[in-house]
Amino acid sequence: MLVTGKDILVSAREGKYGVPAFNTNNMEITQAIIHTAEKLEAPVMVQMSEGAIKYGGQDLANIVIDMARRATIPVALHLDHGSSYESALKAIAMGFTSVMIDASHHDFEENVKETKRVVEAAHAMGISVEAELGRLGGIEEHVVVDEKDAFLTDPEEAVKFIDETGVDYLAIAIGTSHGAYKGKGRPYIDHDRIEKIAGLTTIPLVAHGSSGVPQTITDRFRAAGGEIGEAAGIADEDLTRAVQHGIAKVNVDTDLRLAASVGVREAFQANPKEFDPRKWMGPARDVMSEIVAHKLQVLGAAGKASMKALK
Repeated sequence: MLVTGKDILVSAREGKYGVPAFNTNNMEITQAIIHTAEKLEAPVMVQMSEGAIKYGGQDLANIVIDMARRATIPVALHLDHGSSYESALKAIAMGFTSVMIDASHHDFEENVKETKRVVEAAHAMGISVEAELGRLGGIEEHVVVDEKDAFLTDPEEAVKFIDETGVDYLAIAIGTSHGAYKGKGRPYIDHDRIEKIAGLTTIPLVAHGSSGVPQTITDRFRAAGGEIGEAAGIADEDLTRAVQHGIAKVNVDTDLRLAASVGVREAFQANPKEFDPRKWMGPARDVMSEIVAHKLQVLGAAGKASMKALK
């Protein structure tokens, strides 16, 4: 069933589990996300960035919307990192049930102003809104933040921001970063900060840049001829702990990109003469499904969309 982000995430925060929000760019990615979530009876969010909208447009949105409506689980279609009021309105017109306005690069007052505009428009249409306070480092599509420009979310400012904007869920900067390179070794996550913010707020909190970049996937990527540096992701244990303290939405993009690339590369490695797209996109979908299943289980979302759980 197609629902709003708020419909999914309020229950997640109350139940102390996390809902992964996976980015999609085509049919196979969408199938891996929704079909796997159905098998595990888990709520899920499917995200499209502005880059995905430029790439797939209304056609891609329609694929997600159609699959969500026919799904046996709650599914929300979310705009990831909307850069403007106009971008959010466009997504709403396309049928999105959740939008993000990312004005975190502005000062606090301007961030509040821009977020409030989107909240007022979206709420009038029954659509829920995410905003961001604090800045994550790293690179994700049009979002590029140097380490020197990244800063963590202040708990007191988070309370004020929520009160002044009426936003439905808030992305907070806690040490995660966009992309495959989140530091060396195990990236630092500020759990104390999460707990402080959660203790002062009641709305669902969001962790961006939460791909795990599994060693098994990067090893397979290299073995199939891919080149990738010393990539590092967020540890499963850190995500499991974070969802116990208010993180309800967990963004994942890089993991699916890597998984899809592994599936395609391995298919061509096994048969260099292959030119039937089904023979390499199918394996890509299978590897992505493995990642989706793992994330749903790590975050505790598996089983939370069963008929018993929904009653």
